[in-house]
Amino acid sequence: MSKPPRLTLPPAARAYRLDTPRGAFAVHEAGEPVRGTALLIPGFTGSKEDFIALLEPLAAAGFRVVAVDGRGQYESPGPREESAYELHELALDLLAQAGALAAAGPLHLVGHSLGGLISRAAVLRDPSPFASLTLMSSGPAAITEEQQARTKLLVAALEAMREDMPAVWEAMRAQDPADAVPDSPELAAFLRERWLATVPEQLITTGRILVSEPDRVAELAELPLPKLVLSGEVDYAWPVPLMDEMAARLTASRVVIEGAEHSPNAENPQLTAGSLATFWRSLTAQ
Repeated sequence: MSKPPRLTLPPAARAYRLDTPRGAFAVHEAGEPVRGTALLIPGFTGSKEDFIALLEPLAAAGFRVVAVDGRGQYESPGPREESAYELHELALDLLAQAGALAAAGPLHLVGHSLGGLISRAAVLRDPSPFASLTLMSSGPAAITEEQQARTKLLVAALEAMREDMPAVWEAMRAQDPADAVPDSPELAAFLRERWLATVPEQLITTGRILVSEPDRVAELAELPLPKLVLSGEVDYAWPVPLMDEMAARLTASRVVIEGAEHSPNAENPQLTAGSLATFWRSLTAQ
């Protein structure tokens, strides 16, 4: 899971609910759209807080930055129905969010991990709102077989114990490596709170997406939308060479963030923000 390096919003940022025709979504926002707007979509078990360290540097670079909780994810409400979280529904939500932000200049879409699959589905449905697409630590199809096995176990536990989310949380954290660096008390409390606030059906259905998503790179490559594939130096969900290959198939820009693994947005936010801003600025210079 992505772990924010801090939890306090920078002074220039604000939390509010973004109203769309498909409901209201909890967001963090910072900056003015001098150069455009960035819409940031989190991954599986994640939330808008995963991008908290990107807000200030991207705002300073001249971008309005909006990080969102998807439906049923942390502080955005969602129904207790699995069908509400199918990929096409989440893509329609994303397009509604884009519509609510469209008046703020060029709109750059960034999807982290599962958020990359959702972002891809959205632009394949309608690329017109977007000036670019960044796939961050997100691959061409389903996650690796090892991670599929872990995710299937989690989905099965949720299916059996969805009314006892605290027990599932404790069982999941018991699988953490023995030599893992302990979370601070503040971070540990936040991660548990986020888990308990996320609708179990959202986790069940999005977990299934991660283990079954087909390769749609050829479809995406046909779109003239500028693309960036960004990742850390190591990735357990999609191996880095696989993302290298995907970038080549997409004729996309490619950035590998030093010192980062699956969550470069949290593990090296300054370099990640700089790489994003450089990519976006390059598009307006063309």
